[in-house]
Amino acid sequence: MSLQLLDPPVIPTTSTMSSTSPRKVLIGLIGAGIQKSLSPALHEEEARHHGMRLHYQLIDLDRSASSPEQLPTLLSAARIMGYAGCNVTYPCKQAVIPHLDSLSEEARAMGAVNTVVIQGGKLVGHNTDGSGWAWGFTRALPGADLSRVVLLGAGGAGAAIAHAVLRLGAQHLSIVDAQPERAAQLAADVNALYGARAEAGEIRSAMAHATGLIHATPTGMDKLPGLPLDVGLLRPAMWVSEVVYFPLDTALVQAARALGCRVSDGGGMAVGQAVGAFELFTGEAPDAARMDAHFRRLVSSAR
Repeated sequence: MSLQLLDPPVIPTTSTMSSTSPRKVLIGLIGAGIQKSLSPALHEEEARHHGMRLHYQLIDLDRSASSPEQLPTLLSAARIMGYAGCNVTYPCKQAVIPHLDSLSEEARAMGAVNTVVIQGGKLVGHNTDGSGWAWGFTRALPGADLSRVVLLGAGGAGAAIAHAVLRLGAQHLSIVDAQPERAAQLAADVNALYGARAEAGEIRSAMAHATGLIHATPTGMDKLPGLPLDVGLLRPAMWVSEVVYFPLDTALVQAARALGCRVSDGGGMAVGQAVGAFELFTGEAPDAARMDAHFRRLVSSAR
């Protein structure tokens, strides 16, 4: 399927809809092990503030014994049922690309999609992970030293964050992944856009002089508990940015805080990417502070 770049979709806002009945919006999330996702409550509540009735459906590959190979069927069903679009998460952010009609410039550059908008029967891939991570990171860690950053994980989330942290001004980025060739490819991709500031690295040597660590693998999730690296590699002077948000206090976050590191938990990225996705799906600009406050309440009540 040929992919072309498209401008962000123009979606009717509530001002163009009839004032006699609330606008209805159907969206979903495709991923594995997502039953505890807070995205449904986050999007549905924000939609209520905009006078919309939004239903957010979890499409859990684990629940249906499915795999990314079923993506064409799932996307076709969403199109037939009138979905405004779907969020996409692990392990589908890169696997979904061949099944889309077009990509935004951001998604094409990052090589990953976390938001698919259905417009005029076409599937358009976007990526709000990078901007979402940057939103949460700059709020939690203002003035963070970006001179030598380690990025652990070169998958869909890692790819988006690599672009975002270089755009924020990272001077040197070491990318570490269980698949060294994937880290090398991501380094080459970002260097082609931002200059030679990234390299594929090995975790121990990369951490020896790091000013900060970004963790972008699934390790630490409720279904994949544990630490993604040896805690002995952390130093109190470092900052740590986590992308996993369920649980919010991952083993990495707990260990980093115990050492005295400045920490950005995964909630910032979770809210930031949802802010971007909500606007793409509905055409309405959400209240980011309101969504963040709601997210924190949801996390607190789930403990």
